[in-house]
Amino acid sequence: MSTATLADLLAQADADGHDHSATEKATGLLHVHNHATGSIVWFPTWKKFRETADWTEAVAAITAEVDAASAPADQAGAAILAADLETLLDQASRSSDANVFVQENLTRHLTRTWALGDAVAKAGNKDLFTGGATPSVFAGYPYDVYAQDGGVFATTLWNDIVDARRNRALSEEAARKALKPVSRKAMKNAARKAARR
Repeated sequence: MSTATLADLLAQADADGHDHSATEKATGLLHVHNHATGSIVWFPTWKKFRETADWTEAVAAITAEVDAASAPADQAGAAILAADLETLLDQASRSSDANVFVQENLTRHLTRTWALGDAVAKAGNKDLFTGGATPSVFAGYPYDVYAQDGGVFATTLWNDIVDARRNRALSEEAARKALKPVSRKAMKNAARKAARR
């Protein structure tokens, strides 16, 4: 068990310079390029996260949430997952800049999700996931949280966070257009068309 914190690992990756693949191999971290801001977002693999002090704290905190629920651990965990995701995407849709929001929130959401899977396993006296079938707590979750060590989860969630902001802007624009007062000319034209029918 390492006492290294996730913040230490991420800071080290940022400091390591531009050979990203070498940094990935050396640290157990993965990265996503934020082309909109020109920056790199580092995050741990789910395996690497378990080696940090943060993992222990996160699992303990989520275990308390799961224990406080009246439902069985799997159901409680699934409900927490769904609520976390809904909150994240709602906040993303309201953010002034989705690209900044995703940088600030992606790693936190990934690691909380993996910790939740581990907390539910511990609550049910099951072994922690090491590969193979995805734990049942993730059955209704829309992401493959362990594929490519977490890389698939990160990139899919990244796109959904950015899309949430765009989708909200589009729906607000549609609502604005729907509420625009209809001009007199348009009303006369509609009345003429109706009279001709």
